[in-house]
Amino acid sequence: MATNALKQLINDTDWGALDYLIIDTPPGTGDIHITLVQQFEIDGVIMVTTPQLVALADVQRAIDLYSAPNINIPVLGIVENMAWFSPAIHPDEKYYIFGQGGGDSLSKQFDIPLLSQIPINVNICNQCDKGLLEEMLLDKEISTSFEHLLKSLI
Repeated sequence: MATNALKQLINDTDWGALDYLIIDTPPGTGDIHITLVQQFEIDGVIMVTTPQLVALADVQRAIDLYSAPNINIPVLGIVENMAWFSPAIHPDEKYYIFGQGGGDSLSKQFDIPLLSQIPINVNICNQCDKGLLEEMLLDKEISTSFEHLLKSLI
């Protein structure tokens, strides 16, 4: 069902002129990834991970999939999500709840740039749930992370 929904979304939507189309897929190397590779022209992929070892293992398999000689889709970079937590009352403190340096180790292992580290931040959840994405970016920590990601990609 997910693969059919993806194909319908891509094929049946009038996207107009786009500079980029970013598709957020589930982790791993399952049916959705294989469908994207087999049925669509992909210029590159961005790997998103969290610092945990199990997440890093999933991303390693995905990098291997996209880098395989018969597929050869460039991995443009790595984003580490939930990189740390900083409490609002102590914004200069960083707590590495899920481990530290996972995105950086993948970057070095595969010689792929680490584009950004996005912290766990209460404002991300609250503002997204309210549909107030622009207000989310008023938080300096969040805006810095996303600005770094965009500048790295462009």
